[in-house]
Amino acid sequence: MEKLERHRTIVKEILTEYSQRKPSYGEVEAYTCFDEQGEHYQVIRTGWHKDRRIYGCSIHIDLKGDKIWIQYDGTEIGIANELLDRHLSKQDIVLAFHEPFARQFTEFAVG
Repeated sequence: MEKLERHRTIVKEILTEYSQRKPSYGEVEAYTCFDEQGEHYQVIRTGWHKDRRIYGCSIHIDLKGDKIWIQYDGTEIGIANELLDRHLSKQDIVLAFHEPFARQFTEFAVG
């Protein structure tokens, strides 16, 4: 339980930091969506750039068991790198955006 709480705290901190970054274009807002009961964590962007609608999830992380599952990562740096910078183990991180078979070839957990 202590490990889950640590993971939850770190994920929420990172996503909150990302939601506060303003894009270099358009009138776009970002907000976090934290579902602690279901263990789903997201950063959503919404707004307009000129005549184009901006809407979508830029980061999606789930906590499953004792692992952090990165479902979607629309960042340049990489959320996995941010987690490693906060002293989490590669074995605690699943790159869920890779197909299950391919995960064995990464340095991260397979699931």
